[in-house]
Amino acid sequence: MLLHEHLENKLDKQPDFLFSEFQGKQITYREANTLCNKLAHSLISAGLKKGDRFAFLSKNSSEMAFMYYAASKVGIVPVPLNYRLADQEWEYIVNDSQSKIMIIRGNEYCERIQKSRDNYKHIQNFIYIESSKFGSDWIEFYDWISDQPDEKPQIDVSAEDDVYQMYTSGTTGHPKGAVLQQKNVAANIRQYLNSLKLPTPSRTLLVAPMYHAAAMINMCGCIAIGGTNIIQEDFIPQDVVDCLAKEKITHTVLVPAMIQACLVSVPDVASHEYLDLDQIHYGASPIAPETLKKAMDIFKCKFGQGFGMTETVAVICLMTPEEHIRAIEEKPDLLKSCGRPAIDTQVEIRDENDNPLPVGEIGQICAKGPQIMKGYWNKKEETEKALMGGWMHTGDAGRMDEEGFVYIQDRIKDMIVSGGENIYSTEVEAALFAHSDIIDAAVIGVPNEKYGEVVKACIVKKEGSDLTEEDVINFCKDRIASYKKPQSIDFIDEVPRNASGKVLKKVLREPYWKDQDRQVS
Repeated sequence: MLLHEHLENKLDKQPDFLFSEFQGKQITYREANTLCNKLAHSLISAGLKKGDRFAFLSKNSSEMAFMYYAASKVGIVPVPLNYRLADQEWEYIVNDSQSKIMIIRGNEYCERIQKSRDNYKHIQNFIYIESSKFGSDWIEFYDWISDQPDEKPQIDVSAEDDVYQMYTSGTTGHPKGAVLQQKNVAANIRQYLNSLKLPTPSRTLLVAPMYHAAAMINMCGCIAIGGTNIIQEDFIPQDVVDCLAKEKITHTVLVPAMIQACLVSVPDVASHEYLDLDQIHYGASPIAPETLKKAMDIFKCKFGQGFGMTETVAVICLMTPEEHIRAIEEKPDLLKSCGRPAIDTQVEIRDENDNPLPVGEIGQICAKGPQIMKGYWNKKEETEKALMGGWMHTGDAGRMDEEGFVYIQDRIKDMIVSGGENIYSTEVEAALFAHSDIIDAAVIGVPNEKYGEVVKACIVKKEGSDLTEEDVINFCKDRIASYKKPQSIDFIDEVPRNASGKVLKKVLREPYWKDQDRQVS
């Protein structure tokens, strides 16, 4: 089934059922479909054709939900932007994707785009939502779509067509655009709902950022069963807890750092009753078993887990609520697992020569299934490497037990997962090396109770330099997104390397992780 058909198929059965609630405004399925038709026509009228890209920059909003379904109707490909990135990172993604339109929601982001708008090589129109007008050539979103037809555009869209392009952090300093097809998303929705069965009618709290794979599967799963997405613009722990308790929420997806924040920073979290809450799903990074046990005790609902990556839509492994109960009652080590392969998905643990390893041995987690991406946009060599032999090479190291449960042990790539966001050390190192007083540097992730892990930079500074930790952190602020900048600095005499010059990050990490069960938090 094509993505937009999940919306359209509900029109006969439940046209007046709520599609979304956002900032007090309720939208029915009939209204949502009409808005999506108008937006789809607007994209076509602006000169875009099937396969063209456009960028969307916004915190969570109803309009962002409409964007995915409208674009699907005409085969035009949205490029959702991480609103936490630096200006130069936005510019790279928008230019790399050859996006022809930018839709931006919010004054802060419009102001930043306006200052650098000449750097966007292919953009023909800047569209704003709930913002000030920044010039005569900026177009207000609802004015833009108001005169368009209510009917669905007559564009032939197939399962093989691209449905969105989501960017992942790049190991070489630039992000890569993972191209997902209609059939990939359709498969992952089916796989997700097969293992993590949602209650009906469903009222889903959508608070994970909607540019992220975790939020995408949350939203799409809800719409596929005709549910309502209750959208929160930002993650504010107290607001999340209040919503779960008071708004008849049946289900949500939270990254572990969000769960931890709700448990730690909301004083009355344990005093609420979550009478309608049926399930909480988590993913994007591993969760500490102690955090999970506490959450299960407080929220008193089912828990499910998904493991995957942007390149796999969302999930390749799933751990069902029943398996969580089994873990609590009889097999505690299962709480360290990320579940078993989703239906129609094969997972193998491979050695450095890409050969399958026996049960229990640690190697790279590789996956094959209908949810695997088409490839990286305009990156043939990196696509061939990632999809070698038709298997997605995740870059995560793990093992599999005799029952097929997968356990993440470490990362093959130098990736840091902080609060569910992927951070590559090479991106941070590239920013550090721009400083004239830094001779050498290596970036690692270190344990953090709130975010799972955070960035630490190990720096060799120029002799006689009075460079401080504060200087380094401030230097990074204008070069990379705030969540990527180092949270702490170690000044060292020498970065350890092997004979070939490769940094021995294991040596740098060891003092901080020696008391941890896993080498990811």
